[in-house]
Amino acid sequence: MIILQFLLLEAGPGINVGDIAFQLMSFLILLGIPLAIILMIRVARRKSNNRLDRIEEKLDQLLAEKEPKNKGE
Repeated sequence: MIILQFLLLEAGPGINVGDIAFQLMSFLILLGIPLAIILMIRVARRKSNNRLDRIEEKLDQLLAEKEPKNKGE
């Protein structure tokens, strides 16, 4: 109730607090969209690197298992 009364008050001549709140929210959304995109790209790259690391470890394991067989023959 207090917040609603605060939004209805005028901050100055011809400027409503509700207008200021709307502009601040719009500004935050405009900043948030590029930040969200950057974070999504970073997460995708990190997942890709983790997947490549697991594949590399598995390949190294398979090569290590195959080496003794070839040396003994």
